[in-house]
Amino acid sequence: MPTYTISKMTDFSNQQIDQIRLLEQICALSDASDLRVGVESLKAIHGDEAFLCYNEDQLIGFLSWYTSDRIEANINAMVHPEFRRNGIFRNLLNHAVADMHLVNIQHCLFRVPSNSQSGIDCIGHIDADFSHSQFSMTFNSIQDRMPYYNHLTIRVANKKDTAFLIYCFAQAFEDSESWTKEYLENTSQEPSRLTYLALHQSNPVGMIRVNTIQAHTAVIHDFCVLPTEQGKGYGRDILTQLITLLQDQQYTQIRLSVVTANRHALRLYTSVGFEISAEFHYYSLPLLSINH
Repeated sequence: MPTYTISKMTDFSNQQIDQIRLLEQICALSDASDLRVGVESLKAIHGDEAFLCYNEDQLIGFLSWYTSDRIEANINAMVHPEFRRNGIFRNLLNHAVADMHLVNIQHCLFRVPSNSQSGIDCIGHIDADFSHSQFSMTFNSIQDRMPYYNHLTIRVANKKDTAFLIYCFAQAFEDSESWTKEYLENTSQEPSRLTYLALHQSNPVGMIRVNTIQAHTAVIHDFCVLPTEQGKGYGRDILTQLITLLQDQQYTQIRLSVVTANRHALRLYTSVGFEISAEFHYYSLPLLSINH
């Protein structure tokens, strides 16, 4: 009976990262899936938490998690095809859950490629409930087009903009202002993340954020326009200006995600040059439902 060792990831060297990338490739190839476990977010400071499972010197299991609101943990995981059905995923999850309890996490959100049958089957064994699906989109080429509004600009937000950012985010995404305030405070501490304020004739109308996770990779997120200002073409201009700015800064891979049911946003992103690269299902499970 083989013995496996599980430990928390503390080595973020290129050699360790390469082992994780190799396992990711093996799993994706075996499952014919679009598996991505967020390797670029593994770093010693402001990075995801991760646990590794080894069979002697071979990495055979991986699980990472992060939280943006201190309530819900977002989870990525994979197990080598030759070592599945041995409880490795469950053991990795139990190690992570022990840490989650220490910071009062309440829910887990598992991300699974929509074309990974093994991943979907695994989630079925822990009785997680389907939450939603998202498309991962990658920027291909900007569409030639003059902005609708010459007077619309974006700039890096500062502390004086905090009240508007909270209000805009809460109104657009229908979240409470208290939750939004804590979420923005938690995520604004990361040096790789920037928030931009969108203004039309000096009046704030929206916001958009960027996480520069690698030297040439930028992820756009938390993009919204005040509900009272929607339908005026601001969204496309904000997005176009930000893409141009990122390209000027030599970011060659620009990504974002969109809920598959949000057809309006999907049309907007497609119209400015984004293409669907993968689809992911998200499954939710209360932390207290996970048995150690």
